[in-house]
Amino acid sequence: MFELGNSLREARARQGLEFSQAELATKIRAKYLRALEEEHFDVLPAETYVKGFLHAYADFLGLDGQLYVDEYASRFVAEGFVDAPAQRRSRQRQHELSFERRAVVLALVGMTALAALVIVAWKFGGTSSPTRSLLPQVSAPQGLRFSGAGTYIEVRRGSSTGSVLYEGTLRSGESNLVTGKRFWVRIRHQNGLRMTLDGKTVSLPGRKTLTVLVTPSSTALAG
Repeated sequence: MFELGNSLREARARQGLEFSQAELATKIRAKYLRALEEEHFDVLPAETYVKGFLHAYADFLGLDGQLYVDEYASRFVAEGFVDAPAQRRSRQRQHELSFERRAVVLALVGMTALAALVIVAWKFGGTSSPTRSLLPQVSAPQGLRFSGAGTYIEVRRGSSTGSVLYEGTLRSGESNLVTGKRFWVRIRHQNGLRMTLDGKTVSLPGRKTLTVLVTPSSTALAG
């Protein structure tokens, strides 16, 4: 029996080698070479790496690599030292799997509870359709709407002396809306004029120029 780490360190020291030189020659990282000399085998990734690195490092130093591997196997593998990292990884993986299983179970329980609540709400929530929108219904703006390319129109509130709500020549594709219930309207050069009050069509005489009083109940010439 001999000390693996001490003999490796002494062999390197006799040759005056630094870890950086040994790393360059063996292609083994310096921290792993240091771990071999200090017998900190748990620093290496796995037992296979320990044996391979130990064999290569000993051969590089002019020692019998196989002898070092056999000594390592007889002392450390039998005592179970190198199994510690693997055991830690196994326990960690088991913990992760247990956590994942718990998460899946909790998710399934939550989905089941949600489905039960939906069924109960639908069953005891009355006969209304479950797909009915809960958003408030927004009605279209009410008032006098008019359009017609090339038509001149003047709209006043209530009468000829009322406030001017719109005045101008309508353009193609233009649609205008003024709010209220009673309107005095002057029309010139009527050309495809379309007019509605609260969504209902306002019937106009087929004249190019006219003045009308428009209310929800009737449309009359205003002179």
